[in-house]
Amino acid sequence: MTQPISHASRTVRYDLPLLFAGQAQKEFTVNNALTRVSTLLHPAVEGESAAPPADPVDGECWQVASPASDAWAGQEGAIACRTDAAWVFIQPSIGLRCYDKAAGTTLLFDGTWQRPEALAPASGGTTQDTEARAAIASLIASLEQSGLI
Repeated sequence: MTQPISHASRTVRYDLPLLFAGQAQKEFTVNNALTRVSTLLHPAVEGESAAPPADPVDGECWQVASPASDAWAGQEGAIACRTDAAWVFIQPSIGLRCYDKAAGTTLLFDGTWQRPEALAPASGGTTQDTEARAAIASLIASLEQSGLI
C-alpha cells in the first residue's frame, strides 16, 4: 500500500505557512504567506540596525544587525518587515540579494550578509595615462551606482 502524500506545515526555504485540508481560518495562513512573499519578491531594506526604529511604518524592512535587541532580540541576520503593526522576521537563504537603501548597495547573503567592497582608484605605474584612469574611474562609478560593486 502506498503512503499518502504528506507535507510539512511550512516550506523549507522561506518558512512559508502551508494550508491543510479542511483548515479553519485559512485567511490567516494565506495572509502570512503573502506577507513573506511580498517581502521577498523584490527585497529592499531601509538599512541595518540592531534595534527596531522608534516609529516604524508598515511596509518598511530592516536588516537585523548583531547584537539585536528589544523586539528584534535573537533575530540577527534576518530581514525584519513591519506589517499590521507587528514585525515579521525572514531568515535569508543563500543567494538572496537585497537592496540597502541607506548604503545604496546590493547585499548578498552567503551564510552571512556580504557587502561589496569599495574599489580603490587606479594608481601607481611609471607611465600614467590620465584618459585611461578617467575611463576606469567612470567604469567603477557606474558599477557602484548600479549596485554591482
